[in-house]
Amino acid sequence: MSGNLSNDELLALAREVLEIESRAVDQLRTRLDEHFAAACKLIMATPGRVVVTGMGKSGHISSKIAATLASTGTPAFFMHPAEASHGDLGMITEHDLMLAVSYSGETEEVVTILPLVKRMGARLITMTGKPKSTLARAADVHLNVGVAEEACPLNLAPTASTTATLAMGDALAVALLKNRGFTAEDFARSHPSGILGKRLLLRVADVMRSDDDVPAVGPDVKLRDGLMEMTQKGLGMTAVVADDGKILGIFTDGDLRRALDDGADVHTTSMSEIMHTNCKTTTSNVLAAEAIHILEENKITSLLVADDDGTLVGALNIHDLFRAGIM
Repeated sequence: MSGNLSNDELLALAREVLEIESRAVDQLRTRLDEHFAAACKLIMATPGRVVVTGMGKSGHISSKIAATLASTGTPAFFMHPAEASHGDLGMITEHDLMLAVSYSGETEEVVTILPLVKRMGARLITMTGKPKSTLARAADVHLNVGVAEEACPLNLAPTASTTATLAMGDALAVALLKNRGFTAEDFARSHPSGILGKRLLLRVADVMRSDDDVPAVGPDVKLRDGLMEMTQKGLGMTAVVADDGKILGIFTDGDLRRALDDGADVHTTSMSEIMHTNCKTTTSNVLAAEAIHILEENKITSLLVADDDGTLVGALNIHDLFRAGIM
């Protein structure tokens, strides 16, 4: 196996590939017409799911298209066409729509299942590079993803054609997303483990400390006991509350340093003398991302959580938010 291409030659080949594939996608843009809109409307009118199928490289692209559709509000899954002939056709119902992908439009495994799909009443959208192919002619809607040339120097390996097909799938998914009014919060529901999902789904109630884990003392408690409460609970602060649980103030590590600098006696000074009353709070039902904003905006590391009456119900600090994976 030879490997005598220079760095400049390798870079030149890479640039040529990217240029060819870029042109292929740009040609799709100029070719879009009422067929694309018809495909979107047909999918929107489908009460079931979009079943995406394709063989070989088209199969890999089909799998990605199905995943993108599913994550952007259009229920979809990938079905291998060869497996379809051996039982997997049972996945499809008359309420579904098949999106069949084949650049030649003549892929045997895909063509074989078309009569069965048609017979059960499922609708058919196809993506091919050959508008006169078997698949194109059988479709309710055909999307032309033809390219002038492959990026492969032998013009054999699917390269520009698969890029164009993938781009067409993305265009479909995004158009449908917008048409459905799909929001970032909807996206987060299908990506609960992702950063976006956590930012949009997790609320303060999901990450805050509660019950006995919340540091709290009365206003008459001495500084010494307040420090013990802070140490035991490990939040770097303690709430100061009335007998009915209403928040009166907060005392933090920073307040401690200032109090000691001012000569406060830990045995005689009460918490009411050294707490500050203009403390920032949040409620348990707000998004945890909003709590982050409060912390950052006020340059603080801890936050008390109160109910609508100002009663202490929880507390959190920046480490709780880090552990939750939203910072």
